[in-house]
Amino acid sequence: MGFYNDVIFPRLCDLAMRNKELAPYRQRAARAAQGRVLEIGIGSGRNLPFYGAAVKQVVGLEPGPKLIEMARHAPHPETPIEFVEASAEAIPIEDRSIDTVVTTWTMCSIPDVDRAITEARRVLKPGGKLVFVEHGRAPEPRVRWWQDRLTPAWTRISGGCHLNRDIAGVLTRNGFRIDEMRTGYMNGLKPMTFMYEGQASPR
Repeated sequence: MGFYNDVIFPRLCDLAMRNKELAPYRQRAARAAQGRVLEIGIGSGRNLPFYGAAVKQVVGLEPGPKLIEMARHAPHPETPIEFVEASAEAIPIEDRSIDTVVTTWTMCSIPDVDRAITEARRVLKPGGKLVFVEHGRAPEPRVRWWQDRLTPAWTRISGGCHLNRDIAGVLTRNGFRIDEMRTGYMNGLKPMTFMYEGQASPR
């Protein structure tokens, strides 16, 4: 799996993230960010072109060196960017130093997502916010049935992506208050396209 994870998967991930239907979600998330921004799971840098003037710095956290290499070449505004090769479960950033944490299609694939969200809360300044766009557990029992049964195989070919994570639950049980959230399906297969989009703040 080393060659697949190190070489093939980053290219497949970038290809999937080029989906034009994702662009409006990216734009809304990036435009909600301000100050010093930590983007968890920056991937190949597909959010970078959307950050606005309110963002003073982007710290892009990503465990995959190939994806960081791709992100370095992504178009972006004149905003200082620092890339950090590290896990979201152990963010090498000082406490209370980030104004906005951004996650887009990231929580699904973090092995210990509870630890990662606890870390996100740790690095946020008082009054900071977490801006999220994630896919996850659907409300309908039939769709959930498919999500639960597809996830074990899906995680093995998709870089650890879980189809059935309850994103709202992940946030609230790890010290966040959801300030606003929109949910609904994108176009595509329902087990893979139920979206959570919004903002949360540390309790």
